[in-house]
Amino acid sequence: MTRILIAEDEPRISSFVSKGLEAAGYITAVVEDGSEALQTALSGEFSLMLLDVGLPSMDGFDVLAHLRGSGSTMPVILLTARTSTRDMVEGLDSGANDYIPKPFKFDELLARVRVRLREGGTSANSMVISHREVSLDMLARRATVGGREVELSAREFALAEQFLRNPGLVLSREQLLSRVWGLDFDPGSNVVDVYVRYLRTKFGTEHIETVRGAGYRWL
Repeated sequence: MTRILIAEDEPRISSFVSKGLEAAGYITAVVEDGSEALQTALSGEFSLMLLDVGLPSMDGFDVLAHLRGSGSTMPVILLTARTSTRDMVEGLDSGANDYIPKPFKFDELLARVRVRLREGGTSANSMVISHREVSLDMLARRATVGGREVELSAREFALAEQFLRNPGLVLSREQLLSRVWGLDFDPGSNVVDVYVRYLRTKFGTEHIETVRGAGYRWL
C-alpha cells in the first residue's frame, strides 16, 4: 500500500489528515520535527510527503531544499498557514509540487494527493511536465515551447503548471486563485485574466481556450 509521510507539528491537524488518508486506503506516518521529517523522507519508504512550513528545528522550506539537494524527486505538498504570495513562490521555487494554505478542505487535499501520486513523482522524468509542444522542467524551473526556451516569472510558471497538469479540463478562476495565488476568494480583480494573457503571449494563443462563464482550458 502507498505510504504517505505527514510532517506537521499541530496534533489536531496531523490527526485529522492521517485519519482521513487512512480511511482512503493509505498508510501514514506522522513526524513533528523538521530534521526528523528530512531523515524520514530520505529513507525511501514513502511515496509522498505532506510538509508543514512551520516546523521546529528546521522549517519546511529548509527541509524541501535539503530533500531536493539530495536528488529526491518524491512529491511534496506544502501545508501552511502563511498565505503571502512570497511564501507560496518560495515554496514552489524550492521544488514543492503543490501548495495548500490552511485551513483547507480534506476533499481538496485528497484530490491533490491522488494527482501527485498519479504523476509518479519518484522518477526524474516525472519532474518534466509536457503537453504537445509545451514543456515545464519542474526542477530547473525552465519552460520551453517547440524546443524554444521562454522566460516565465514564478507566478506565470505556477499558472502554467496548473494548466499542463490538467490538460483538457476547465479550470475556474476560483480554482486558479486558490492553487496559484493561495486565495480562497475572488478579490474582485482580474489577476487571473491578466496572467492568462501573459501565458498566451509567451506560449501562443492557441493553447488556452476561454470557456465563457466557466474559466479556462489548456488545449
